Amino acid sequence: MSEENRGRLYLSATPIGNLEDMTYRGVRMLAEADLIAAEDTRHTRKLLSHYDIHTPATSYHEHNKLTKGPELVEKMLSGAVVVCVSDAGLPGISDPGAHLAQLAIEAGIQVSPLPGANAALSALICSGLDTTAFTFYGFLPKSSKKRRELLERIKCSPETLIFYEAPHHLKETLKQLCEALGEERPAAVARELTKHYEEFNRRSLGELLDYYQANEPRGEFVLIISGYDAEKATSTQQAEEVTDPVQMVEAFEQQGLSRKEAMRETAKKLGISRRDVYNILLKA
Repeated sequence: MSEENRGRLYLSATPIGNLEDMTYRGVRMLAEADLIAAEDTRHTRKLLSHYDIHTPATSYHEHNKLTKGPELVEKMLSGAVVVCVSDAGLPGISDPGAHLAQLAIEAGIQVSPLPGANAALSALICSGLDTTAFTFYGFLPKSSKKRRELLERIKCSPETLIFYEAPHHLKETLKQLCEALGEERPAAVARELTKHYEEFNRRSLGELLDYYQANEPRGEFVLIISGYDAEKATSTQQAEEVTDPVQMVEAFEQQGLSRKEAMRETAKKLGISRRDVYNILLKA
């Protein structure tokens, strides 16, 4: 079949919360397409209804992709234009859209993006952490062994780390991240992005764990974690080797911590109260 007679696959972003985050082009292509391949047709129908779109939709998800994928490719080879969407964000990111794209490319079908909302990047740019270089890991592996292996492999990675997490797993994930990366690692948690209760919680991993142990997690989460800072780690190690509170406070201040933060870290490392540290500094 000639390339002109083949259909086309579009990978379309959908809102991650606020329905107004659809692009004009995305709405138009959803309306003009022959078929929409949706992760959950019931969820996608709400979006289509909001924009008065009546294009037929078929389910395409992780559990039927091996059979439904080839069927969709056949339709495109016959000239159909298919738009693939996930429940939220960009298809192909932590969902089976990537598999359909691979099948289409192998069949010689043109694959094009319809850009738009993405939770990982939206969280990153508002995290306050470095955006120069970053690595997206999606959801951590379900297997405890594979999860430990991944965290061990990335604990010294200098790039900013991005993860997705569900509310019922968040506390356990934060606990494991503290153990693997250190409680002092700067991080940010983004919750319910673009929705009414959108929230950014910017603290250290240890402080985030304490916060969500006291406040039950609700909604969908994106975790942004600062990369490994070798220079700071060396300074911290040197500070930990010092047992004199005055010298330890000075060492932490040389890392860029404020006097208050340096006192808190010193108290934590020496197992004494911050007031004890304060009194020692006064005497010194």
